[in-house]
Amino acid sequence: MPTIKTRINISLSDNIKEKLARLARRDRIPQATKAARLLEIALEIEEEQVWDVIAGERDTKNARYLSHKKAWD
Repeated sequence: MPTIKTRINISLSDNIKEKLARLARRDRIPQATKAARLLEIALEIEEEQVWDVIAGERDTKNARYLSHKKAWD
């Protein structure tokens, strides 16, 4: 039965491979599941950094502020 998830092949250093194995054992989940969860977290961190840069560019002395109501109408 084919999987609906996309499979990727990655090369890990011995150090990373061992850390991943330890974390997976600790959490009692397969290494692939732990790797996928860690990748999700990393992507969220990357996204947050992008939003932080955008917010920093908009946060100027002469910034125009909108009320919550006006922003979401």
